[in-house]
Amino acid sequence: MGHQSACDTSLRFAIANKRLVCFYYNEKWRIAEPHDYGVKNGTAKLLVYQVRGESTSLVRGWKLLDVARIEQLAILEDTFRGTRGRPEQHHMQWDEVFVRVE
Repeated sequence: MGHQSACDTSLRFAIANKRLVCFYYNEKWRIAEPHDYGVKNGTAKLLVYQVRGESTSLVRGWKLLDVARIEQLAILEDTFRGTRGRPEQHHMQWDEVFVRVE
């Protein structure tokens, strides 16, 4: 519960303040812009735009991640502008949205 609670608080802060995040996911380090955080199909998810780091798919860009699998989450000092294009282009339907970048 402690990891999830700390992760939840950090994700909400990072999205509200448009701060980049660094984390370990699927055995890869990533740096990303967190855009949407909520529940989809009963699972906590995070929609990010990956800007640096490694990826299993070798492609940077939009990624939908399982929050429970995010490790060593850190909020960076660097910020980002906010949404990338029209929200409907990348933001999806959620069961519940906790926070969304504006």
